Amino acid sequence: MDTAEGTGPAGAPGAPDSKTNKEGSKSGGRRRWRKLKAKASRLMHSMDLRTMTQSLVTLAEDNIAFFSSQGPGETTRRLSGVFTGIREQALGLEPALGQLLSVAHLFDLDAETPANGYRSLVHTARCCLAHLLHKARYVASNRRSIFFRTNHNLAELEAYLAALTQLRALAYYAQRLLATNRPGGLFFEGDEELTTDFLREYVTLHKGCFYGRCLGFQFAPAIRPFLQTIAIGLVSFGEHYKRNETGLGVTASSLFTSGRFAIDPELRGAEFERIAQNLDVHFWKAFWNITEIEVLSSLANMASATVRVSRLLSLPPEAFEMPLTTDPKLMVTISPPSAHTGPGPVLVRLISYDLREGQDSEELSSLVKSEGPRSLELRPRPQQAPRSRSLVVHIHGGGFVAQTSKSHEPYLKTWAQELGVPILSIDYSLAPEAPFPRALEECFYAYCWAIKHCTLLGSTGERICLAGDSAGGNLCFTVSLRAAAYGVRVPDGIMAAYPATMLQPAASPSRLLSLMDPLLPLSVLSKCVSAYAGGETEDHCDSDQKALGMMGLVRRDTALLLRDLRLGASSWLNSFLELSGHKSHQNLMPKAEPMRRSVSEAALAQPEELGMDSLKNLTRHDLSLRGSPETSGTPELSLSAETLGPSTPSDVNFFLRSEDAPEEVETRDELSTQDKGLSIGVTFPEGFHPRRSSQGPTRMPLYSSPIAKNPFMSPLLAPDNMLQSLPTVHIVACALDPMLDDSVMFARRLRSLGKPVTLRVVEDLPHGFLSLAALCRETREAAALCVERIRLVLTPPGPTSPV
Repeated sequence: MDTAEGTGPAGAPGAPDSKTNKEGSKSGGRRRWRKLKAKASRLMHSMDLRTMTQSLVTLAEDNIAFFSSQGPGETTRRLSGVFTGIREQALGLEPALGQLLSVAHLFDLDAETPANGYRSLVHTARCCLAHLLHKARYVASNRRSIFFRTNHNLAELEAYLAALTQLRALAYYAQRLLATNRPGGLFFEGDEELTTDFLREYVTLHKGCFYGRCLGFQFAPAIRPFLQTIAIGLVSFGEHYKRNETGLGVTASSLFTSGRFAIDPELRGAEFERIAQNLDVHFWKAFWNITEIEVLSSLANMASATVRVSRLLSLPPEAFEMPLTTDPKLMVTISPPSAHTGPGPVLVRLISYDLREGQDSEELSSLVKSEGPRSLELRPRPQQAPRSRSLVVHIHGGGFVAQTSKSHEPYLKTWAQELGVPILSIDYSLAPEAPFPRALEECFYAYCWAIKHCTLLGSTGERICLAGDSAGGNLCFTVSLRAAAYGVRVPDGIMAAYPATMLQPAASPSRLLSLMDPLLPLSVLSKCVSAYAGGETEDHCDSDQKALGMMGLVRRDTALLLRDLRLGASSWLNSFLELSGHKSHQNLMPKAEPMRRSVSEAALAQPEELGMDSLKNLTRHDLSLRGSPETSGTPELSLSAETLGPSTPSDVNFFLRSEDAPEEVETRDELSTQDKGLSIGVTFPEGFHPRRSSQGPTRMPLYSSPIAKNPFMSPLLAPDNMLQSLPTVHIVACALDPMLDDSVMFARRLRSLGKPVTLRVVEDLPHGFLSLAALCRETREAAALCVERIRLVLTPPGPTSPV
């Protein structure tokens, strides 16, 4: 038992210390506490799963016995109940994790690369157990202290108990995948109805607990404050979305109304879940493009490396010829992109640390597109550097729907400085306005143009590397596949960071992590893919907004901003009064909005009938990734609508129907015992009920058209003869990324074909770490790894190939 040290609280009469000494002692105490917490975390992570579970159960039982003896108070009852829940969930989770861990090695690329979705799920659950073990130890040591913050610790425990419960449900889903998939396969292998049933059941799980107090618990500690800031900004931005404000107006308004989300994690989690489930792709497009605002992009560039050349170019839509690699005397015509919107220019950004020969030529200057005051960062030097032997062609990420090269310019400048080569970043057209295959056509056109005109870019073009992240990694693979199909030069190598290689809706162990990922929730992934596939075609522009004009928008935004200042000040005051006990929850929020409840009250008070079982019986259907009648054979050069099939697939409601629920219950009761044993919905053991979402049914599209299976959209589904044409591939993936299995399975496909491929998996970082390269040591090291992989491609092969 710990007791308070010293003679009394700070400021007590007769205290000998001065104010400076008190502050120094307080600061030193914080440093000691952080060191002790880090040491405890290292000790817990060094434990094996069984030891960690047993330690947590022992501490939970000790705390249960203590709080049960403290009387019938509400707080002690809840503390006793939360530790009872922790004990139950930990004991139930440990066998499931043990089974997954025992077979996880079968899904690795090789012994030197122990990474796949099963390992990531076990690691995430261990992180949650470690947090609970640390908190249980703290409670056991400080529960008698007068400084013990009962309500704060209770809220933390309830939040992590909710997370542990949902992680247990994910472990059971992973077991279902393990039993259904073929040996070594990570993606769900069943017919489309079975996939729909699985996802319908999965997406009804409660998610808000992962976006409140537990936000980012699985990532590196240095990343968590950033993720919290992003979450607060997102829910604040969501409040003002669709009010027909300009982007700057929404951003400014959000700053003044974000107070309650910063100090109320439960409210933030519930609102985050609502936004992720219900707002369309246009919202995510607008939010992710905040970094495109001139003020923010200028601040980011001020902190990045200084380069001599940063020019936005507009490539005219003119056809040109390229020589065939098999016979340079023969030529093939490269036509300008024309899908959906007809021929049009392609924007690219040239970045070079040094001013090199050709980069200030009149021919290149004629292609420069004005960006305003910062469009040209070309500073004359007394002497030009010679042309580089290498060139990097970069394709940015953003879910196919958002961002441009400007968003990725800070780390591209660092690349240009460290590699010493020019970089050409492609600004392809974005979905849903320009769905597949427009982006592929533009990237392929720009890639071929760069090869033909490399001397203008300051390079001799002896070595060319394609590099991209996320959606850009997908386009790097498909551009290479299309170059091989056309018979023109393929790049000397590809560096793909956390790429998406499987755009067909399919569950996998790593994609189960999208339940808790603050950057890639499952519904957001689905909306981005559906937009790229041509399913998101709604026009969300308001005619009233068009009628207002620019000055009308400014006047309206000013009025709304002043109103938001008043609302924001009132919100902050009410929130602080609430925390001080001067206002009740009922006075602050209408009864129709139960967002102020704690995690346990909001998630535990779910009717059991919401957890309805799926009615479809499981079947085994081997979807071989090595090709099918639809994808095998010689690839077509044309990507026309006739070749690709319909561009608007049908929508399927992934969520349980509220109106037809009684019919489903009646039908479920009629199922035989054998049928129930095969139903996905009864993969949970008896007595275990995961927490269900309280946001109600919503629509999430499932795109099962031939477009999603097209190898130029999902390169993982490409037949062997297409993948044989790829150059050396270097993949840098994240262990906690929902897209991890895309990288692992793609690397395994290439390895099985004898293709040179490397896979490096970084720990404890989220999807999109390249855009966070300057944030902390871990992201800088991961970004440096990407640079190292690019350097391997640009280095001419010697007597021995680099490993």
